[in-house]
Amino acid sequence: MKEILLIKNGELALKGLNRGTFEAVLLKNLRRALRPLGKFDMHKAQSAVYIEPVDHTPDWDEVGERVAKVFGLCAFSRASVVEKDLGAIQQAAAEYLREALLSAKTFKVEAKRADKRFPLTSPQLCAQVGGYLLEQYPHLRVDVHHPELTVWIEVRESAAYVHGPQQEGAGGMPVGTGGKAGILISGGIDSPVAAYMMAKRGVELTGIHFASPPYTSERAEQKVISLLKKVSEYAGHIPLYIVPFTRIQEEIGRACPEDLFTLIMRRFMMRIASRLAADNECGALITGESVGQVASQTIPAIACTDAVATLPVFRPVIGMDKDEIIALSRRIDTFDISIQPYEDCCTVFTPRHPRTRPRLEQVEEAEQALPVEELVEEAVQGARRLRVYPD
Repeated sequence: MKEILLIKNGELALKGLNRGTFEAVLLKNLRRALRPLGKFDMHKAQSAVYIEPVDHTPDWDEVGERVAKVFGLCAFSRASVVEKDLGAIQQAAAEYLREALLSAKTFKVEAKRADKRFPLTSPQLCAQVGGYLLEQYPHLRVDVHHPELTVWIEVRESAAYVHGPQQEGAGGMPVGTGGKAGILISGGIDSPVAAYMMAKRGVELTGIHFASPPYTSERAEQKVISLLKKVSEYAGHIPLYIVPFTRIQEEIGRACPEDLFTLIMRRFMMRIASRLAADNECGALITGESVGQVASQTIPAIACTDAVATLPVFRPVIGMDKDEIIALSRRIDTFDISIQPYEDCCTVFTPRHPRTRPRLEQVEEAEQALPVEELVEEAVQGARRLRVYPD
């Protein structure tokens, strides 16, 4: 019995004349995700993607796990490929879904007739297949409202497909269709979630992390790499810049008011990130800031940091509370890494009483005590570039 993976496009189906471009990127990302599992033939037709193994029987569970992390598809299912003949469809449904049919008590049949040349309408096909299954499995009864099992029959252009319940896809848009952006990635909970959310909109990511040895350790740096590995399971490989930040923080601590330390530090981060992102053809920056979560994330403070950014700054978690962000971090498996006790530069140099309602002119005046351009250039030139791949 020939078996394939049948994938349903998500938002891509709403695209107009350039839909083919989006679908081509989706196919490229699917090939990348499945490359370690062997060779697969992939093609698209009628708002669906068909994935067929070539010369091997894959571990379908692992195939499903990988496909579930590819943005741009709404659902997928393993399906049996059947001749477009009623008898063949009935037999395939009874045999291919045998285990599920034996364990269920109620069921219904859903049919989709994309090929209008098929002689039976969708309701007729449902009735014929449903009647046959009741004969083969007399313990079953039909429940069209709340069935334990739904049997799907799809009659498409080249064949008919029989499958059980569909698995939910990652949704969103294929990574690589939404441009590029630099993500200011820390070791906390919020920024990996922000990275995931923008990758879901098709954005290709470049990571930018600020390290302050000896105040921060190699384990803190490895923690960030581990977080990006998790994100890269969805986003593909991610270039990562490790920016030396010790001198900047020490200079701020020496020359500037303590209550403005975090704000001035974040303004330096924005300047440096803008430079590195632009050098990598990124059109925006991404942060994990949420309004009011900490002192540097009030509206006046955010306005002060944005004043030095030369690229748009996206904050996808800006309106989420901590519980919502934690729930999503658990779902994408970054939470347990984020709570490891290795501090980053933002937490090491926290002032005792940070200013929550700063005025831009006050911050700019305080920065006059610093060689701003020299410090930014030194940090940009000293950044180390890595590439992070999923495990």
